[in-house]
Amino acid sequence: MRPLREPVVTTRAVRVECIPDGRPADLPPGTPAQITQALGGSFTLWVEGQLMRLRGADADAIGKPVPDAAVATAGSADIGPDELRSLVWQTLKTCYDPEIPVDIVELGLVYVCDVLPMEGAQGGPIRVATKMTLTAPGCGMGEVIADEVCDKVLALPRVGEATVDIVFEPPWNRSMMSEAAMLTLGL
Repeated sequence: MRPLREPVVTTRAVRVECIPDGRPADLPPGTPAQITQALGGSFTLWVEGQLMRLRGADADAIGKPVPDAAVATAGSADIGPDELRSLVWQTLKTCYDPEIPVDIVELGLVYVCDVLPMEGAQGGPIRVATKMTLTAPGCGMGEVIADEVCDKVLALPRVGEATVDIVFEPPWNRSMMSEAAMLTLGL
């Protein structure tokens, strides 16, 4: 059964990213679209035969509320390293490939996520360094996904720096997906 698509119309001009190449495009007010996916605070739209990603911050352009932060944080500068590491992984699970309704962790795209003190300072700001891959080396959405990861991780308490390196070794394959991801995708 084909998933239902919700019809929407843009209420103002808005910048989107075309899928799968990631190139920016502008949608004028009055553009009809269909929401095909609304996960992780962003929207995947079907517009005249083209998939496009709309940032959650621009949700009002399609008559939707701007999503709150996807992960509720403790909001405390006193959060410990183990709690922060867990919070970072929870946050990564709110990042989605705009073409696939499974988060990047369950897809097996995140290879490494280091949560380390900056400049060796105990109890101070934290640096989060992530290494991830893409489902296909030529995927133009890699930078978009990496930027989303950085933005969300930087919003966490104590995080002073976030980096994402996109790597292709080892190459991603379906066996890296969790069982839950395979079930979601019907594999």
